[in-house]
Amino acid sequence: MSDPSYVPDRRPISARNHPWSIAIARWLAQTGVSPNAISTSGMIAAILAGVAFAGTSGLTPAWPLFLAAAVLMQLRLQANMFDGMVAIQTARASPVGELFNEVPDRVSDAAIFIGAGYAVGGMPELGYLAAVAALFTAYVRAEGKVAGAPQEFCGPMAKQQRMALLTVAALYAALPAAWQPSSSALPDRGVIALALLIIAIGGAWTALRRLGRIARALRQKG
Repeated sequence: MSDPSYVPDRRPISARNHPWSIAIARWLAQTGVSPNAISTSGMIAAILAGVAFAGTSGLTPAWPLFLAAAVLMQLRLQANMFDGMVAIQTARASPVGELFNEVPDRVSDAAIFIGAGYAVGGMPELGYLAAVAALFTAYVRAEGKVAGAPQEFCGPMAKQQRMALLTVAALYAALPAAWQPSSSALPDRGVIALALLIIAIGGAWTALRRLGRIARALRQKG
């Protein structure tokens, strides 16, 4: 039987090697669920996370939606991990599997960051900026692969880092207001806006790093 922790040409994720993740991947494979369905479920979780973020501006108290957004973002990441593991476990690679691997991810990033921009303590402009930065880092990686370079997943603001930062921000926003000092970096804005700003700046730096590493790989190959 194939080892589901081994997923070639995919983002390196240490959790794939954990016994619990391998066990879950085997269970999912036994249920007959397809890798593409898992990818789609991750996108649905991300869209719901964006809706939860945006909904905080109209709900009092807002903490249940911030908590829901944090959980849904992590479910999105789990789906991103298990789709490839199940594909290897079942040897059911789909002709359109690469599309299901990439397109839902781009929708997911846009939905989460744009939704977070409209959250309590967010800033719409920063939500759109973070979404653009995330899309551009993925575009650079994809172009590098097309040009013949290895897949480049370096950070400092790759997908896992983006989701980790915004998850922490969402959990912080769910805390009682008395525990949340105002941000000196963004007056009258909250931790969500600050997280989006860091993601946008970190995303731009990540794209530049990836461009440099891809260029070096192509020169060495040529």
